This record gives sequence, structure tokens and C-alpha cells, in this order.
Amino acid sequence: MSAKPGAQAVSPIASFAAAWTNWLGDLVFPSVCPGCSVITGTHRAFCPSCWSEIRFIERPFCDVLGLPFSYDPGPGMLSAEAIANPPVFDRLRSSVIFEGRARDLVHALKYRDRTDLAPMMAGWMLRAAEGHLTNCDGIIPVPLHRSRFVWRKFNQAAELGRHLSILSERPFFAETLQRVKRTKRQVGLSATAREDNLRAAFKVAAGHEPDVFGKRLVLVDDVYTTGATVASATRALKKAGAAEVTVLTFAMAVAGPI
Repeated sequence: MSAKPGAQAVSPIASFAAAWTNWLGDLVFPSVCPGCSVITGTHRAFCPSCWSEIRFIERPFCDVLGLPFSYDPGPGMLSAEAIANPPVFDRLRSSVIFEGRARDLVHALKYRDRTDLAPMMAGWMLRAAEGHLTNCDGIIPVPLHRSRFVWRKFNQAAELGRHLSILSERPFFAETLQRVKRTKRQVGLSATAREDNLRAAFKVAAGHEPDVFGKRLVLVDDVYTTGATVASATRALKKAGAAEVTVLTFAMAVAGPI
């Protein structure tokens, strides 16, 4: 069979070099389970034991907040929380429950510089987005304040957003949203304290208004807990004219049994 017009044939030497490079890479950096570090056959693949501990969020769940239901109440049903306290964003989708090995993944990415995990995590998020990602006009990560970025050296939400952009082929607006207020760490704060901490913490960067005005956007973060962070970020986007904001996170913290 002849090669397609314009296609470039791969030489045997190049094929051998690629195979040698992959073999050497596997020797230096063997494929291990991201959860327990046991040797596996494929990079970024979980062993059966760790895989069984990950709880993916599947339907039925609240159409607005994405909270999983313990039973199927029928299509289009909303959770009591979404009815009592409608969020400022249009919908939330998350791929896994924030517990066990899923929590370990988030902490490895966020605190142990395991940016190599971001492509796998983004793949799970793409599946959880249910088409809202592929139909959006742009992807925006929840930004870090510049002082925290200097200390951490990278933004975990931006790493996830960058790989989501590659997977979905949608524009990635890495610098559109800015964190202009240096906030306290959210860990340990009550829901009310989190809201106060994040009030007016974000704004759309000057000159980036066209990225937002009239657009359907996906706002990306690693974990959804009380929603204070993404709510504050969404307010800034909607103030700048965003038509729709879908929040997409890797994990969701859920209180109590499901």
C-alpha cells in the first residue's frame, strides 16, 4: 500500500531510535501505579486494588451541582442544595469523589509536583464534562495569586486546563482571569469564612475582555469543596459578560454517604 500524498515515511533507524528511547525511559522511570507505586505494565495505570478504590461520579446526579444521588429520582431532578442555594455558575461537573486514591492523586499533583499525572486526570474530566467542554468557546483555569505561583512554580488548575484544551481542541485562556487578592488558605475555614476570604478575589485581565464577553466558558479547578472559589471566579467572568460558565473539576468533596 502506497503512502498518502505528503506523508513522510519513517526510516528503520528512526523507528529503532524511538523504541530504544522508550525502553530506556521505562528502565529509568518504570511504569508504576500512581496510587501505591507497585509496578504496572503501562504508565499512569492503576493496579486493580487502587482502581477499585476510586469512585467515579456517574448518573444519576443533580443536573446543576453534579451531586450524585443515592437513587434515581428521574431525569432533570435537582438536589435540595441546588434548589435552596442556586449557584452563580450554570452547572458543575466532576469526575471522582474526593477520597482515598483520588485524594492522593490531587495531593500528588498539587503538593508533590506530579504534573505527569495531569494528562490522565484531564482525560477523566473530559469524560465527566458530558459534551459541555467540546461545545464551549474557551477553557479558563482558576488562577493562583502571583505570590503563591512564585512559591509553587506551577498552577495545578492550569495544568489540567492545558491538557483539557489539547484533548478537546478548544481554546485555552491561561491569562484571561487573574487572582488580584492574596487570600488565606481555604483549608480549615468555614463556608462563610471561605466566601469572605474570596470576595472580589478575581478579575478579567485588561485586554482579555473579548475572551469572555458573550462566550460559553469552562472554568477548571482541581477540587470542588464548598464552591466559594469557583463562585467568586464565576462572578468575575459573568461581570465581564460571560454568557455561560460550566465549572469542571477533577474531584468533588461529598459530605456523608452517597
